[in-house]
Amino acid sequence: MTSARLAVDIGGTFTDVALEYAGGRLTGKVLTTPEAPERGVIEGVRGVLDAAGLHLSDLALLVHGTTLATNAIIERKGARTALITTEGFRDVLAMRNESRYDQYDLNLVLPEPLVPRHLRLTVPERLDNEGRVLRPLDEAAVRALVPVLQREHVESVAVGFLHAFVNPAHEQRTREILAAALGVPITLASDVSPEMREWERFSTAVANAYVQPLMARYLTRLEAALRTEGFAGPLFLMLSGGGLTTLDMACRFPVRLVESGPAGGAIFSAHIARECGLDRVLSFDMGGTTAKICLIDDHQPQTARSFEVARIGRFKKGSGLPLRIPVIEMVEIGAGGGSIAHVDALGRIMVGPESAGADPGPACYGRQGMQPTVTDANLLLGRYDAARFAGGRLQLDAAPAAAAMDAQVGGALGLAPSMAALGVIEMVDETMSNAARVHAIESGKSLGERTLVAFGGGGPVHAYRIAEKLGVDRVLVPGGAGVGSAIGFLRAPVAYEVVRSLYQRFSTLDIAAVNRLLAQMAAEAADVVARGSFGAPTRESRLAYMRYVGQGHEIPVKLPSHHLTDAGIPAIRAAYDEAYTRFYNRPVPGSDVEILSYAVTIATAPEAAPAALPPPAPSVARPARVQAVRDSVRGEVADWQVFERAALASGAALRGPAIIAEDETSTLVGPGWRAEIDAHGYIVLIRGDA
Repeated sequence: MTSARLAVDIGGTFTDVALEYAGGRLTGKVLTTPEAPERGVIEGVRGVLDAAGLHLSDLALLVHGTTLATNAIIERKGARTALITTEGFRDVLAMRNESRYDQYDLNLVLPEPLVPRHLRLTVPERLDNEGRVLRPLDEAAVRALVPVLQREHVESVAVGFLHAFVNPAHEQRTREILAAALGVPITLASDVSPEMREWERFSTAVANAYVQPLMARYLTRLEAALRTEGFAGPLFLMLSGGGLTTLDMACRFPVRLVESGPAGGAIFSAHIARECGLDRVLSFDMGGTTAKICLIDDHQPQTARSFEVARIGRFKKGSGLPLRIPVIEMVEIGAGGGSIAHVDALGRIMVGPESAGADPGPACYGRQGMQPTVTDANLLLGRYDAARFAGGRLQLDAAPAAAAMDAQVGGALGLAPSMAALGVIEMVDETMSNAARVHAIESGKSLGERTLVAFGGGGPVHAYRIAEKLGVDRVLVPGGAGVGSAIGFLRAPVAYEVVRSLYQRFSTLDIAAVNRLLAQMAAEAADVVARGSFGAPTRESRLAYMRYVGQGHEIPVKLPSHHLTDAGIPAIRAAYDEAYTRFYNRPVPGSDVEILSYAVTIATAPEAAPAALPPPAPSVARPARVQAVRDSVRGEVADWQVFERAALASGAALRGPAIIAEDETSTLVGPGWRAEIDAHGYIVLIRGDA
């Protein structure tokens, strides 16, 4: 066994692989194989291992992240699922919280629940808000559901009872009864999301049940294939919250993998920020299907307790299915290389969220794709080298790209294919920029002083223009940018978060009850982490979710990780007022504060920040060739110098317009920008005289 470590990230278009071993780092991209994702994984793993002269048996560990759970929910391709809930609450999933994400839309459409109404079943039982039994569970009614579930060929069951997050006894007994009669997985809402708010809790439990059979089958097949190939080390899965977990926990709670790929990208950016001493970063990850934007402050990505998947309204909160899981907070846009362009009824160019994916892919892939995509537009503008796209493993063809662009966009607007492509690129850049602006405003933060860290196959291509639109003057493109999320997997800690609800007000806070709860939560999280940390040192972090009495939404506040005392309550209250002021400009004097929930995370300790490297000596940057590129701002065609990234030593400097090419992406240095190679070998783009 060597110290070699490997990570795999399955995206909608490409499967990315990153290998770190004694000889350095090797990366690779292969097309995702949607019908059997493990085939693409094995192909990509073999490719990088062969290049390194290694075998799967040489790996110390393998880390995996995937969008399969997300795609199954979005595409409604999960298991046939039933929900068993409290009598009288059959329609919680459909009623939601009765809010309207667009109050002026008279024809508002809401996403259909993952469980149809005839499979939302009820049984008599009732607990009060403190977990006391008001009506015992009718076990005969639970048993009577067995033939119904069998007749309906149900493949997975979610159980969600009112107030079971305080007392899970009724849910647990229901599982015992059903497990004895059915051979299907059973998800308890009290296990998946033990917090108040029944709609969000039930929705999360249903989503977990919906993807559990699919993910369990896939992960089991993947592990078997890896073991057959000789892999003997541990297999970790990336969680949406930025930590790693074991295979058995991933099979049990696959809903926590929904944002695993994007989370790896945020971890990658945070590592780069720590390495380069950057306190304020905007992470920009553009892949084949989506673009992800995340704010990173003091080397830590923003985190959240909730996430929406399958939104109907673009950028509109409340238009999707809520998941109450720990996530790295980011905005995700259907604007990747495979995003399809079209002209709407008003004659506007629109891009995404539909994607051509890996099969058939963009028109230029030559796989019978007939829809124009962002990748096709970039090729027609001269931004890509058709012969070395994806390291030369995929030859691009401009002819079908031009035909598709003309048929779907240019023809409708009276534009030549190249000018239609320019419009597509400008629209997708504006869409991504607008999403970043909205995300920053909602987070109460600014963008101008940040460094934009760009990665993913498309990130460095679009980064300089996004930066211009956002008023950002510095862009950093790290090494391995084309597979940044996969590299991020190798930087992630083994971690687990436990959340529990305990409603109290500051004026009557029972600090002993809080300490007991936090200790139980820490023990539970530590037990999970111990299965994969192999004795590595860990650290504990705590959050409390608070609000002023009478408010509808809470905000997170950091708690000290030591035993709490009454003397420390004023400091916690002051921390809440400070956090509230950051969001809403001022506190509310004289108002009592209530705590709804607590979160405890145990994680292996991060690597120490490396020592700063001395500035590199200047070196010469020599272009390899020139390439005709149509500028997306002026619309003019000019020769841009093309530099090979591998030939640029630390200290090299050049001025735009130029392209810095590498196997898995290209970095565009726009007019008015200059590029420098820093001591780490990273590309730093600087606008004007900034």
